Amino acid sequence: MAAPPTAPDRALALLRDLGAEELAHPGGTLLAHLRRVQARLAGWQARPALQLAGLCHAFYGTDGFPAALLSVDRRADLAAVIGIEAEALVYLYASCDRKATCPLLDRAEAAFHDRFTGLASRPGAQARHDFAELSAANELDLADIDPAFRDRWGPSLFALFGRWHNLLSARAWLDCRRVLGGPARPPAD
Repeated sequence: MAAPPTAPDRALALLRDLGAEELAHPGGTLLAHLRRVQARLAGWQARPALQLAGLCHAFYGTDGFPAALLSVDRRADLAAVIGIEAEALVYLYASCDRKATCPLLDRAEAAFHDRFTGLASRPGAQARHDFAELSAANELDLADIDPAFRDRWGPSLFALFGRWHNLLSARAWLDCRRVLGGPARPPAD
């Protein structure tokens, strides 16, 4: 008797059904990118819900990648496949107005701006950590596979992740240094 499919198995099936395997993305297809982000988070020993969010982070599109596989009015459909916690992380990531949110994310009192609703909130420490880890995994994948991306965006990404170093795990910060070529210590606060 075969084991029932796991949440990652069900997510991969849904991603394939919705065309992620055919959707072009730097480094190949969207599905290939999503799998690399999930693997990077696993390498950092992120908890399972965050790894699953890494696999699914582009379901609703993002501020930097507008192609959506599902509309946000279908959040319950995705939650039924990957669970409520992982789906909430996918929504948090997808909803971020990066220009308004990212420069101040390291400050607990800073607002998180939702590009879908136009509302601002103040996510807790765990949500800010998860957002930072997922953002780093996503951007480091792009920098790893595309030298032109790394040359153009690497210094500003390293500066951003340096400001976020207290939100990143030690493994994530080491990977930032490895991929982006930054100094051993994060910038002083």
